[in-house]
Amino acid sequence: MLYDLPDTPRGLSMKTEFSTEHPFDAFRALLAQLPPASQQAVAAVRARDASLTKPPGALGRLEEIVEWLAAWQDKAEPTLDRPTVVVFAGNHGVVAQGVSPYPQSVTVQMLKNFSDGGAAVNQICATYGAGLKVFELALNLPTRDITVGAAMEARECAATLAFGMEAIAGGADLLALGEMGIGNTTIAAAIYHALYGGEAADWVGRGTGVNDEGLARKIDAVQRAVALHKDALGDPFEVLRCLGGREIAAMAGAILAARMERTPVLLDSYVVCAAAAILHAADPGSIDHCLAAHVSAEGAHMRVLEKLGKKPLLDLGMRLGEGSGAALAIGVAKAALACHRDMATFASAGVDGKAG
Repeated sequence: MLYDLPDTPRGLSMKTEFSTEHPFDAFRALLAQLPPASQQAVAAVRARDASLTKPPGALGRLEEIVEWLAAWQDKAEPTLDRPTVVVFAGNHGVVAQGVSPYPQSVTVQMLKNFSDGGAAVNQICATYGAGLKVFELALNLPTRDITVGAAMEARECAATLAFGMEAIAGGADLLALGEMGIGNTTIAAAIYHALYGGEAADWVGRGTGVNDEGLARKIDAVQRAVALHKDALGDPFEVLRCLGGREIAAMAGAILAARMERTPVLLDSYVVCAAAAILHAADPGSIDHCLAAHVSAEGAHMRVLEKLGKKPLLDLGMRLGEGSGAALAIGVAKAALACHRDMATFASAGVDGKAG
């Protein structure tokens, strides 16, 4: 039915159509109808690759990137005319537990920095000709402190998923996801602890640079939050509702919409991968159209990528967030596509091919 979402924060209110009584059922229904990779497009890419002036496989993962673009764009000749970095920003009530050395005002200030063109991601996007969109998600009203209650109500969480789906409209042929939000490495760690078990300390890192006391507070907050919500954590969407943040919900929606629109996705950071992890837990095939742009210096990120079955393209010791690693990977993807598209073939260059 069509209904208004009256409990959503300012900036997120929208009319959203859900086919069943529970808001999350609409997203579960989408997971059941995701388009597959185009094997025909992959075959066309491989046929051209075999004719290029190089030994088979000599460009390594660059060749895989072109196949990935073709498979998920459903194009024998994939494009990178409109790569776009989309950054979602949210604030978190768990900051009250002393989990970050920075105040929540930094989230707002960094958005102004993005708008003014002063952030690292602005420079990387400019270098590689990528678009940049930034979405503020009710920063004046942080989600609830996950150590004392659920981060979001079901309707609020569903509306934010829907917002993320709508936010990527505009025809990008490659989507790179980023985030900004003081306290969100704690939120991501709580999601991973809920999904993957182990000890809270296995998933908690220093984020923006907390000292030993701050790290202990983060671990304690994650332990208490997961214990508080343990009865609801068998459902990935409930994990998102109870432990997540608005930027993570919006990114999950964006990943889902990108799949429906046949847009390949580059995942940026430890926090971005928390959105992918929710979908992966609901349906492991739901993030097949995603590549891990890089592995960050946040301690558990590589472990997360292993859980998701993703091998990072880059390992540069970065831990900035804001889509910076994904933006860098756009440059790698552009180089891969340029080689595939513009290299000479053995026939055109008059070069003898492999004998036998």
